[in-house]
Amino acid sequence: MSDQELEAQGNDEQFVPAPEADAEQAPADSAVPETEQPTAESTEAAEPEVDPKDELRTKLRRQPGEWYVIHSYAGYENRVKVNLETRAQTLNMEDFIYEIQVPMEEVVEIKNTTKKIVRRVRIPSYVLVRMDLTDESWGVVRHTPGVTGFVGNAHDPTPLSLDEVFSMLEHTVVAEENDKSDSKPGRAPISEVNVDFEVGESVTVNDGPFETLPATISEIKLETQQLVVLVSIFERETPVTLSFSQVTKIQ
Repeated sequence: MSDQELEAQGNDEQFVPAPEADAEQAPADSAVPETEQPTAESTEAAEPEVDPKDELRTKLRRQPGEWYVIHSYAGYENRVKVNLETRAQTLNMEDFIYEIQVPMEEVVEIKNTTKKIVRRVRIPSYVLVRMDLTDESWGVVRHTPGVTGFVGNAHDPTPLSLDEVFSMLEHTVVAEENDKSDSKPGRAPISEVNVDFEVGESVTVNDGPFETLPATISEIKLETQQLVVLVSIFERETPVTLSFSQVTKIQ
């Protein structure tokens, strides 16, 4: 082989290109870390809690009609509510009589050191009605079984103010909210009442037609704050319903 051929072979060997690194085999430290995608829960802002009392006040401002108070027999408040709702529907008065409410509240009954949460009618013998007052709607309400009349002017009653309605219904809203949050902390405060009567206990009637007569308690109605007592009339025991304040314990 001549000197020129050897020189050419040497030059060819010097310019042989090195094999390129596989593009897919990149160094580990040069890899771009994968960004974690935000979940739907993290992107959604937590909804602020709405105060049920503020929500009630706003709702009362926007609702049509006026609120009126009707009087009912004691213990018949919820029955009157159902009767009036039925009559408004069957007599096609739902465009005039919008809503019927029996104000409720939750209290803690304490008896023999045992506490128990009970729900009761907050204003016994009274029912609230939201309505447009016309001769026809007045007649439907007035002639509902269990209703004894409108509070105030019998034929032209005065509607309640917003503050009056709110004060009557706010406890109902709290009770409903407590039902939803029984398993959650922060339950709304509950009124506490001490019931100092027992079934079978002897009392004296201090008001009404049976005043001064002895009686025996046969039933305690916490919701309406009433007692059913047995009064002896003509040598026969007659059940009479009285409020807590109408009897006195015999010491």
